[in-house]
Amino acid sequence: MAQRRMFSKRITDTDIFTDMPLSTQCLYFHLNMNGDDDGFVDNTKRVQKMIGASDDDLKLLFAKEFLIPFESGVVVIKDWKVHNYIRGDRYQETVYTDEKAQLKVDKVGKYSLGAPMVDQMSYQRSTQDRLGKVRLGKVNKNIVQQADPLPFKEVIEYLNEKTGKQYRSSTKSTQTIINARFKEGFSLDDFKTVIDNKVADWLKDTKMSEYLRPKTLFGADKFEGYLNQVSKAKQKPAADRYDLKHLKGRSGDVGGPTTNTREANEDYKDDLPF
Repeated sequence: MAQRRMFSKRITDTDIFTDMPLSTQCLYFHLNMNGDDDGFVDNTKRVQKMIGASDDDLKLLFAKEFLIPFESGVVVIKDWKVHNYIRGDRYQETVYTDEKAQLKVDKVGKYSLGAPMVDQMSYQRSTQDRLGKVRLGKVNKNIVQQADPLPFKEVIEYLNEKTGKQYRSSTKSTQTIINARFKEGFSLDDFKTVIDNKVADWLKDTKMSEYLRPKTLFGADKFEGYLNQVSKAKQKPAADRYDLKHLKGRSGDVGGPTTNTREANEDYKDDLPF
């Protein structure tokens, strides 16, 4: 793989680029430095942490269409071929061939999603002016909504890590419920807080641990309540946490709940998933 990376002033000197915060510009430069020979980057989170960039910086690059995201989690630098010309004897094709097959490249070297792209050698032979006219127009709101990838994988990996379970982030129903909460304005940190709160409450409870699942934790009815609760595992003795028989109206059994247990049940009834 070639080790040198170049930048075209046709891109970096435009108003749409220089109007972005310096932290966003810095992230763009570092992502370019980490791209493979076709401009694909598979370590955006590590680059963010390395330079102290925020999620908002990455989202802005998607919004301004400087990056193209894929469902696999990789991104590609849209103007990679405007910036870089790599000799054929040094060029090493990306390992992300499926994503590459979804791209097309125009005469000046700009990637876009659509028809299959021309191969690297054909592009190099046919392109005479790599730094031709580049159109960087206004942001398309529909593209912004599509281009902003949601961290399904991060949410589910965190849940599996905390619970020891093996849920899949690719499940359609799971993605739908996570997407709904993000549309309501909740963040990745909010999902982690909900997971932490309910793991503290339910993980060691054999009856309740089965509800440590995306459908229950991230549902519309309970999510905000779980988010704002103070973990009751820190407030109540474990032995008094739940008496499901009493909550379901089957009191009066021999050896029924004590007064303390009834109080605990009353405290918890709004948090239960039924």
